[in-house]
Amino acid sequence: MREYLLTLCVTAAVTYLLTGPVRKFAIVAGAMPEIRARDVHREPTPRLGGIAMFFGLCAGLLVADHLTNLNEVFVKSNEPRALLSGAALIWLIGVLDDKFEIDALIKLGGQMIAAGVMVMQGLTILWLPIPTVGTVALTQWQGTLLTVALVVITINAVNFVDGLDGLAAGMVCIAAAAFFMYTYRIWYSYGIEAAAPATLFAAILMGMCLGFLPHNMHPARIFMGDSGSMLIGLVLAAGAISVTGQVDPDNLGFGASERSTVHQMVPVYIPLLMPLTIIAVPAADLVLAIVRRTWRGQSPFAADRGHLHHRLLEIGHSHSRAVLIMYFWSALIGFGALAYSVNSASMWIVLGVVFLSAVGLVLLLLPRFTPRVPAWAQRFVPPRYRRRRGTDGAALLADPAAETGVEPVEPAEPGDRAPVTAGVSGVNGATAIGPRSRFPDRG
Repeated sequence: MREYLLTLCVTAAVTYLLTGPVRKFAIVAGAMPEIRARDVHREPTPRLGGIAMFFGLCAGLLVADHLTNLNEVFVKSNEPRALLSGAALIWLIGVLDDKFEIDALIKLGGQMIAAGVMVMQGLTILWLPIPTVGTVALTQWQGTLLTVALVVITINAVNFVDGLDGLAAGMVCIAAAAFFMYTYRIWYSYGIEAAAPATLFAAILMGMCLGFLPHNMHPARIFMGDSGSMLIGLVLAAGAISVTGQVDPDNLGFGASERSTVHQMVPVYIPLLMPLTIIAVPAADLVLAIVRRTWRGQSPFAADRGHLHHRLLEIGHSHSRAVLIMYFWSALIGFGALAYSVNSASMWIVLGVVFLSAVGLVLLLLPRFTPRVPAWAQRFVPPRYRRRRGTDGAALLADPAAETGVEPVEPAEPGDRAPVTAGVSGVNGATAIGPRSRFPDRG
């Protein structure tokens, strides 16, 4: 565990220290595109944050290769080299897209080629443990197609959810933390060496996200861009592919009773579910976006403002609250699946997930009502929940201008929003949302 933590810390430190110079490089290189209709930030913000994340990945793999216990992963498996090859290719495509805005179909082809490069070097799904059927061996073509599909879906799911400051990095970090705990348990508790590469990938992925988040939290000073979102999506998919189909049921000791056998077989079947749960929220956003766009007669790759995070802003959530709500649901799904894999017989886990789901629904509906705060508690709540007395003695909501000293700004019409070029003042990356709470231009 200490060597995994050291690898995580080195990855995070390198990513954090390189993000500042990369931001200056992005400004000089002009990697600050105009504000698009679907964007929620108000000032040009440099991209190319994926450069720092890629070098953090390289540093993590380099350190792990020189550690005593983790060096065995590089000796016994070619998967780390396969990951580095695919990551370098997808990162290069992302850098070009951040600078020159390449076509979506070209990016899709690059994602498939990167997945194919990893397959050629041995990072592929060999067999699947199917419930009630057993272990099903896959042919070479079946394993290749399934691996490429999982990589492409995960990359695009993470790319689609990268719409708010700190959202993609935080959600992937939460997913990687849950996946790390799962794979480490498989490797340490059951002694299955095949889970060691996936554990290493999850630790490095957490370091990449944690090192980048301080620069990317609202208001963001730099965006990861496609060079970062596609990169972390590929690393996340690589960990899932590495562990899926590598757990041999014969290595797990089963009890004598049928019920005990079913409960102990849960870790065997979880590799089928865990890769889906860790990207459940981004994947749901991806599916909804494809259905929404094709229903309107648009291309599935056509950008719009109908993503889940856009809808959270639309119903009245602030930028930070929308991000935290997405974090909450990602953690609930990922760690809920993790807890069920540890003890599938406990009804308390199911009840806990149901209770937390109810809490999440309440958080989603918070902007729909304004609570009546007692007079003694008004000093402890945000200004918009405070009430003041009018001249007629009636209780009124606090005037935002009186509380903040800033005059309210009238919301702009859909057609009045002019793009801001990258040469104006204020390129510090501030992306605060204005007073507008609805986005009428979703096309």
